[in-house]
Amino acid sequence: MSIIISRIAATNLESRVPALTRVFRETVNGGSPLGFMPPITEEQSRDYWLSLSSELRAGSRILLAAFSGDDLIGSGQLALSTRGNSPHRAEIQRLFVARAVRGQGVGKALMEALHHVAREHGRTLILLNTRHAEPPQRFYTQLGYSLVGVIPGWTIGAAGERYDHVTMYLELPPWRRPDGAT
Repeated sequence: MSIIISRIAATNLESRVPALTRVFRETVNGGSPLGFMPPITEEQSRDYWLSLSSELRAGSRILLAAFSGDDLIGSGQLALSTRGNSPHRAEIQRLFVARAVRGQGVGKALMEALHHVAREHGRTLILLNTRHAEPPQRFYTQLGYSLVGVIPGWTIGAAGERYDHVTMYLELPPWRRPDGAT
């Protein structure tokens, strides 16, 4: 499978919302809530994606999407810290891959692209949060992320059950231009 990773800018977000909504709903309603209480409706998902427009326009959030041909098969976001004392920091948010193509390198390609974009923006400390002891944690560990700690009961499910989460980080080497300068 050929995977193409593209940046989705605020100017073309609306045209990508239907595909983002479809794969996002499949992911959330299939057991990976990504900050939402499943089941989510098409309207809730659409509203979420459209709400990113101002951050994308401001450059404080970067949205990448993975495509196989014309099909959107995954996405991930990089939230750039806007605080004066952390211009080196960014957070990976809402990384997801369509169920039909999981295990085929899409998540890894998205993460590599997010790391590349982070370096281009001078970000070398990357943080993320995920459920404890579930497959995503193992995936991030394989990519070199280290565990900061476990937060008990960070989120709840539809029946009130509590889920522990972990915070993880990765220190990236600084980006080097082709001429070798940083």
